[in-house]
Amino acid sequence: MNIVILQGAFFPIPPLLGGAVEKMWFKLGQEFAKLGHHVTHISKQYSGLPDEELIDGVHHKRIIGYTSPKSMLIHKLLDAIYSWRAVKSIPTSTDIVITNSFWSPIFLLLNKRAVVYVDVARMPKGQLKFYSRADCLRANSGAVVAAMKDEIPATAHHRIRMVPNPLPFNVQGGINFEIKESIILYCGRVHEEKGLELLANAVNKIDLKGWRIQIVGPWDVSMGGSGEDYKNYLVKCFEKSNVEFTGPIFDESKLNEIYSRASIFVYPSLAEKGETFGLAPLEAMAWGNVPIVSNLTCFQDFIQHDKNGLIFDHRSTTPDVNLAESIKRLIENASLREYLAIEAINVRETHSTVNIAKQFIFDFELLINFRKARLAPENKFKNV
Repeated sequence: MNIVILQGAFFPIPPLLGGAVEKMWFKLGQEFAKLGHHVTHISKQYSGLPDEELIDGVHHKRIIGYTSPKSMLIHKLLDAIYSWRAVKSIPTSTDIVITNSFWSPIFLLLNKRAVVYVDVARMPKGQLKFYSRADCLRANSGAVVAAMKDEIPATAHHRIRMVPNPLPFNVQGGINFEIKESIILYCGRVHEEKGLELLANAVNKIDLKGWRIQIVGPWDVSMGGSGEDYKNYLVKCFEKSNVEFTGPIFDESKLNEIYSRASIFVYPSLAEKGETFGLAPLEAMAWGNVPIVSNLTCFQDFIQHDKNGLIFDHRSTTPDVNLAESIKRLIENASLREYLAIEAINVRETHSTVNIAKQFIFDFELLINFRKARLAPENKFKNV
């Protein structure tokens, strides 16, 4: 099978500047290659990276891309220019194209030569009507499936596939509780919708008993954060707690070191229509961090309250109290922490890259065979 992964205009591959979607497809492309498929990965040019190279069996092609602008209008314009170039660089022998940018599916469908597999990596915001001829609309969670069904007619619901995101790494062995520290960790964008002010209010209500807060992630607007002023505001909100803002960490080994030492992972997102999956909590669980997450539907695909983590009600009139109670439970009950951590690491198997890659390949083969059957001479004028 000839597979093309067409990435967006603003992040390089390998994911040197982070990006959950970029990290995922970089690893999946390598897994597809291990399974015997020919994989081409198209992404933006970036300083220090050649225009073409082979990485772990994947052929990488890089074309002119851009730095993400503040203006959404300019963002869409630059994405269109990039996507047009990218689509023209796709090999003619391609069987399937996977893409997640706004414009690429539209340009691919203008001259459809391969199966078009649209990765809807965010909650849909009206764009799905432009992809009505796409072979597949892939969702990464049940929450996204529901949102997609609300946006497209029932006659097109059969185009929707749900395949969860994989872990971007493999973790071997059990949890080393001896190196676990009294750290409450958050990894992700430092943005208003992520509930970090709520976290500050929660930890200020309890005795942390020597525990410290570590916040890893970018606050620069260009990287999806809410800016320097918001970060400084949060520092003041946490003034009663021992908190460290590390900024973004793109080196996977360094990030995994942080995961391995933390004991509790808090992801109090308030993004009702923005949160689609929650890769950071999944990564943390794989390293034996007990997750505490808000009651968003997307997290419930892999987190069960009191089974492998805790879920607090962020919609109540006192969400900070609810979150504080969850944190306090884990701080004061080491046995509960250990039990939930051991259950949490089961995601290493359920969401392993190889397991998820095989689910994708199964989908790809079905779609490609269906397309071949539909285009066969005897079926050329039939609605197969």
